[in-house]
Amino acid sequence: MEIKILGAHNVESSNTRLTSLLVDGVLAVDAGALTSSLTFEEQAKVGSVLLTHSHYDHVRDVAAIALNISYVEKSVKVYAQAATLDALMRNIFNDVIYPDFTKRPTRKPSLKIHTLEPYKATDVDGYKVLMLPVKHAVPAVGYQVTSKEGKSFFHSGDSGPGLSSCWEHISPQLLIIDVTMSNGLEEHAIPAGHLTPHLLGDELRQFKKTKGYLPPVVIIHLSAMFESQIGEQAKQLAKELGTKITIGHEGMVVRI
Repeated sequence: MEIKILGAHNVESSNTRLTSLLVDGVLAVDAGALTSSLTFEEQAKVGSVLLTHSHYDHVRDVAAIALNISYVEKSVKVYAQAATLDALMRNIFNDVIYPDFTKRPTRKPSLKIHTLEPYKATDVDGYKVLMLPVKHAVPAVGYQVTSKEGKSFFHSGDSGPGLSSCWEHISPQLLIIDVTMSNGLEEHAIPAGHLTPHLLGDELRQFKKTKGYLPPVVIIHLSAMFESQIGEQAKQLAKELGTKITIGHEGMVVRI
């Protein structure tokens, strides 16, 4: 299984992109940088998109890819919980902000919408996908994605403290976790539904207590202005826990 980080940040600039992962070139998890990071040919290979929640930095390029693939008469399947899909349709694909690409083009609409239920594993393009609720400012979920070969990772999406509620349900070989702010901003991170390295440490200790092991961790959804501090604090945390914690970046490829 190959996971490419298309966007590793929560802010966009000439060298940072919004959150998005691409699995084996065909399955996207979130869509903050789905089109800005891929050629038209690469976009045409994407079969499905899993959305963790409705915030702009995670759904933006669903609209962009819908238009792009409309010219080649292809459809992309979009999977999410009901609240996220409802927000997407009411606020973006409402024929005011953007056309309703679940109905256009008429002959073959660009988007096919599918509602997922938490705690229920679903086959998505040959991958076993398990959606689990997490704590954020809006209804949000994380996903464990497992390949046919049994390789798996868990992506938290945006999540504050309380990820430990997911641990009993999963056994991934890699964790990709939201760490948006540095330790000094914990009082801002918690109500916003995000983690700091210190808060991440609490979640990882609980993971090891629950599962008996601790997989490598990749940190994404970084606020660029705090990235150096997050990096130093994550390095110290990795030393304390005896595990590998890596700061994700645009274009980074992880194979499991």
